Amino acid sequence: TRSESRTLRTHSSVRKPAPVLAVCLGVAVAGCSSDDSADSADSSGTFYGQSTDIGNGSARTFVALDAEGNPSEVGIRLTEAALDGLPEHQGKPAEVFTLEFPEQVSGTPFEFATLDWNNHGHEPAGLFDKPHFDSHYFMMDEEKVAAIVPSDPDFAAKAAKLPEPQYVPKDYVPAPVPAVPQMGAHWVDSTAGLAPGADFTQVFINGSWDGEYNFLEPMMTRDWLLTKPSLTEDIKQPQAYQKSGYYPTVYSVAFDDEADEYVFTLGGMTHRDES
Repeated sequence: TRSESRTLRTHSSVRKPAPVLAVCLGVAVAGCSSDDSADSADSSGTFYGQSTDIGNGSARTFVALDAEGNPSEVGIRLTEAALDGLPEHQGKPAEVFTLEFPEQVSGTPFEFATLDWNNHGHEPAGLFDKPHFDSHYFMMDEEKVAAIVPSDPDFAAKAAKLPEPQYVPKDYVPAPVPAVPQMGAHWVDSTAGLAPGADFTQVFINGSWDGEYNFLEPMMTRDWLLTKPSLTEDIKQPQAYQKSGYYPTVYSVAFDDEADEYVFTLGGMTHRDES
């Protein structure tokens, strides 16, 4: 979440022929073996997007697939060094790093991600004004997101057009801030106790634009990440979904000691049908 506009930036001898029976038997055996192998093939694995420099380190997206080749997790890995050498600026928009997903993300609603560094935070004052990262998992393509600008004569109308109630996650309400260019309208959990003066360390935001849910947004402060936290929370779900695909049900933050990376994960992917 932020109040200012931003710029989106991303393998010669000749032999006698074998007897017909032997050839046929060989084909039959090979065919059986091939079919068995196909039926038992394990398609699981973790696939990564291209690395992007951030601070003194880097970040990259990932998608994990289960044995059937269905997405089980998506997320971002941020190296420990990326928390140092970050841009420092006063009165400027957040520094936005665009992260492309590998093609295996296609089974989910997600198109691309961004990691936004807010050196001095943003509104509301007294709440989100700590140095923090906003991670956006967009469900619209980059072109559509880039077109969310105040110069659009229908900007106000599109911002005011909210998703139908069945598509809104439980307890989420529109945030009391204007729609943000190249993002959209923001939604907050009404039970999270978000108000000026609250001790903000991390929070899970939703976003919409022109009646369509268009992003999920975990936010987390730099100071909180420096503690190398371990967090797992359920993601509140709507009653219905605007497009079919695998959606996350769990959000987690962890530190991978072997890789020296922070791991932000949207997991527990469950298939939902458009309705």
